[in-house]
Amino acid sequence: MSIDPRDLIARLGGAATVAGMSCEAKADALEDYLMQRLNAALNASTPGGSSAAAKRYPTAAEVEAQIENHPLRRGVGNLFFSSTGNVKKLPRLPEKPTLIDFFKLRFHATSNHVLQSANLARNNGMSEEIILACLLHDTVQELIKVDHGWWCAQLYEPYVSERVAFAVRHHQTLRFYEDEAHGYKYPELYRQMYGEDYKPEPYIEANYKFVRNHKWYMEPRMVTVNDLYAFQPGVNPRIEEFADIIGRHFKQPKEGLGFDNSPVAHMWRSISMPDHPL
Repeated sequence: MSIDPRDLIARLGGAATVAGMSCEAKADALEDYLMQRLNAALNASTPGGSSAAAKRYPTAAEVEAQIENHPLRRGVGNLFFSSTGNVKKLPRLPEKPTLIDFFKLRFHATSNHVLQSANLARNNGMSEEIILACLLHDTVQELIKVDHGWWCAQLYEPYVSERVAFAVRHHQTLRFYEDEAHGYKYPELYRQMYGEDYKPEPYIEANYKFVRNHKWYMEPRMVTVNDLYAFQPGVNPRIEEFADIIGRHFKQPKEGLGFDNSPVAHMWRSISMPDHPL
């Protein structure tokens, strides 16, 4: 199927918006664009046809069958591979790096997504702790993607409140369970990523039962409600807009992230220096 780059760029909000998108967001946008084109073509040739009827999701078995067709596993962190050519040399972080430094110099693939999520939470009148949880919730995917809720909560636990860490940890589980009473529907993107018949692992199901009955259930639920499962064209918040919230709710170590001898300092150093061979 032919692609009109100008049409695609225009649909995404223009060249400046596309330039700020992560590789994952561009790939998702391209896939969605091609699917829309295919569905439109099918509908044009089928009287009374609908795009919903023409769309087909893979099965979980088909998703699994694709594993050996790729040189990298889906769970690899964004900093450790490039989807377009070779990786690039990263700029050095300051001697005592702050969270904002990591946003500017390391969280390239995830920053726009989490900034949009935090911006949406702010516009929806969420508490500052929920806004912060939205700002942080996917950033560990620069290091690792699998079980990212747990990894991400661990990364931030020494520096945020227990409530924020709880929201970050358990948003991963709640993504798989609808709660339309609170505004959350199962993302269509997941039917593509996991398969239309995907069933969460038993540990996810057990964790869902735990979180659903927890007094803080609404914290991770509000992260999922204010998450974004498709790129929102023309919305490009800056990390500086959240500096006050970070200042009030993030305990920045004076030695710098990665050098404070915390239990997670090695994780920050891994994000800081991903080119070290060992």
